[in-house]
Amino acid sequence: MTRIPRHIAIIMDGNGRWAVQQGKPRNYGHQAGVDTVRRITSECTKLGVKYLTLYTFSTENWNRPADEISALMGLVLSSLEDEIFIKNNVRFQVIGDIKRLPEEVQEKLQTTMEHTAQNDAMTMVVALSYSSRWEITEAVRNIIKETKDKDTSTDLAAEITENTISRHLTTNFMPDPDLLIRTGGETRISNFLLWQIAYSELYFCDTYWPDFTEADLHKAIESYQGRQRRFGKTEKQVEEENNKDA
Repeated sequence: MTRIPRHIAIIMDGNGRWAVQQGKPRNYGHQAGVDTVRRITSECTKLGVKYLTLYTFSTENWNRPADEISALMGLVLSSLEDEIFIKNNVRFQVIGDIKRLPEEVQEKLQTTMEHTAQNDAMTMVVALSYSSRWEITEAVRNIIKETKDKDTSTDLAAEITENTISRHLTTNFMPDPDLLIRTGGETRISNFLLWQIAYSELYFCDTYWPDFTEADLHKAIESYQGRQRRFGKTEKQVEEENNKDA
């Protein structure tokens, strides 16, 4: 409990495949996945995780069949109930190209953020219509626009630092993930938080998201706790710093 990740990001993969194994339509798996979100959110709050970011709908997901997209949008609306946030004292935030979402979904997202703004046990961030390449592209555009608006004589290259880019990302209100979990057996990042996970610990498991339990979450955290995060330093340097802190 002394080394709980401050920020956990999850790629919730396997809903559709799980449903197919059950002989059900893919939308059945997405509904089951919402139940898992509720359980994992509650458990993260109990453990003391401060930020939980969930990859819910990627920019690439707009290429899915129209009926599946429609069902997913309906699921977003039905799952944004205040109870899960009020019960667990969780603040809700969203990142992504929100303008592409249906208007009623945009309104519900805004209402939920307003209703939970004062909650402070944990912040749950939902990535909707999100891709990291889109996010970084938007950040660069905004930096250029702001620099031009500020002073036409400014040396743009000199203005741009790592901190400049980080400030213009949609995740600028929270720390980078300590731990990234991907369920469903795939071992790729799928265009998710590419800038932010530069030094995150990665954990992949075969369990489909609807079957992901609190015990599975604990395993992922235990794996994280067993690793030494060096951030480019040598083992000796890390050991010396740890001894100094002790």
